[in-house]
Amino acid sequence: MSSKIRIQLSIMMFLLFFMWGAWYGQMSKYLMTGLGASGDQVGNAYAAFSLAMIIAPFFVGMIADRYFAAQKVLGVLCLLGAGVLYLITQNTDSDSFFMLILAYCLTFAPTLALTTSIAMQQMKSPEKEFPGIRVLGTIAWILVSNIVGFYGFGDKVTIFELSMYTSVLLGIFSFFLPDTPPNPSAGASFSQILGLDAFKLFKDRSFAIFFLSSVLICIPLSFYYAMANPSLTDAGVQNVENKMSLGQASEVIFMLLIPIAYTRLGVKKMLIVGLLAWIARFLFFGYGNAGSGEWMFYLAILLHGVCYDFFFVTGQIYTDNKAGEKIKSSAQGLITLATYGIGMGIGSKLSGIVLDMYTKDGVKDWTSVWLVPTGIAVVVLFLFILFFTDSKKSVPAQGELVH
Repeated sequence: MSSKIRIQLSIMMFLLFFMWGAWYGQMSKYLMTGLGASGDQVGNAYAAFSLAMIIAPFFVGMIADRYFAAQKVLGVLCLLGAGVLYLITQNTDSDSFFMLILAYCLTFAPTLALTTSIAMQQMKSPEKEFPGIRVLGTIAWILVSNIVGFYGFGDKVTIFELSMYTSVLLGIFSFFLPDTPPNPSAGASFSQILGLDAFKLFKDRSFAIFFLSSVLICIPLSFYYAMANPSLTDAGVQNVENKMSLGQASEVIFMLLIPIAYTRLGVKKMLIVGLLAWIARFLFFGYGNAGSGEWMFYLAILLHGVCYDFFFVTGQIYTDNKAGEKIKSSAQGLITLATYGIGMGIGSKLSGIVLDMYTKDGVKDWTSVWLVPTGIAVVVLFLFILFFTDSKKSVPAQGELVH
């Protein structure tokens, strides 16, 4: 791959995650503060992203891959998304927001797979070349979070304006990316996208438990994405977005530690460590404060790397090893649909309901809110310890460490 193409792909990843990071973590605070939204409306807004994540693979796998050049589809989707973002910046009604954010997510969700496809098709050795390009996305997320925090507009419509301008820029830039022509024979079928071929893996009790645990742990995961920012803000923490960007930095560090941990601990112990980290972080969020207990908030944020990498990335590697070459793609597709689609969709909706349940006279009882995902994570942990038996150790390839 030439230096020119490497730079182009790196810019593509940077812009994509800059655009996403500008609004995703801050949307709940904007809705509550700027539009006076209820917890249920916040939960619905985040559930819109999960719904779009269910639909996106069908669009990319059955339509985009077969009939259109990927970089052109990416460009059109980004420009359409910018148009919807403009409508969001003009909207002042919390009831109308759901349909607008759903429309935007339907344009955005496919870009995650399209950018990966564009990058992969330019590489001779994706497992060696892709991580160095994908990491620009994490850097972009950290940067935009700090920009939002530094200028203090996490609760203002500016987060969507910043995303809109970035979307226009990426939309135009996409038409100058390396050509990635359609491949009629490479498109995925309906059954492949649903991962139906991977259903045979459920005959293995441990895989079935892992699958169920993955779906269930995505319910409390949604609480983190939707509620962490407003929770810290209500607690009186300053520069919340800047501090939350430490979670992405932690993610990069623990990503690099996975090969060592995988070899020494094995998959079961790694997954258990990930689940324990989820429980600990929710307790820290629930009992921390902006005074003498602010260290709890810092630990809760920094645990993101252990939580995500040791459970979800390790789970991706476990799934690859369990599935084998023939049904590897189907198995990963099934896990993705079930977790980001079903699990996080349920979690997003539930988080809003729980927030409303523990809000009285406009005051939110955040300790009680965070105890709900803590309880769910505890149930998942016991379920996993009792019924999961696979403890094989294998060293993952570097390319498998990027989500």
